[in-house]
Amino acid sequence: MALGYVRPARPSDAGEIARLQLATWRAAYRRILPRHVLDNLDEAYLARRWSAAVQEPPSGAHRVLVAVEQAEQSYLVGFAASGPADAEALAPGEPAEALADGVAAVTDLLVEPRWGRRGHGSRLLAAMVDHWRSDGFTRAVAWAFDADAATRKFLTSTGWEPDGAARALDVDDMLVPQVRLHVGVPAEPMAS
Repeated sequence: MALGYVRPARPSDAGEIARLQLATWRAAYRRILPRHVLDNLDEAYLARRWSAAVQEPPSGAHRVLVAVEQAEQSYLVGFAASGPADAEALAPGEPAEALADGVAAVTDLLVEPRWGRRGHGSRLLAAMVDHWRSDGFTRAVAWAFDADAATRKFLTSTGWEPDGAARALDVDDMLVPQVRLHVGVPAEPMAS
């Protein structure tokens, strides 16, 4: 297990979050998304969006967290973002009330592959659960690419399950299937 911790993202982290996102997507999704789409992602644009997410979240329940690896130097190695479920968390044709108040939605949970299997994803997820609990959420949902076995395996190993919802993202005229997973948020921290 690596020495590491999770903390709230700072505005100065936006560029590194964008770099991590690009590196992770290009490695993990290279067989899922069209190569030219991954090659044409704009790191500066992503950094501006992450800066806005950190500095101007839509609510106090919207959070961006970062995972830090501690060695001789500290490195940002992953990040997670979540907030109250909104229309983006719904399946096609699903009514808005299907994800009522009390449901959090994970929009991102990524650890750069070279830093994987060192506990960073688990620490990010545990920190999100702590925030969800304090914000009064009782359930959480996350979309995962159907072909992203690593993310699906990680989430299901921590108690998440498919909830039966599916959708396909149109990525440059290519439909990429996704499944939605969900988990109950325990009212009290789990005993270690």
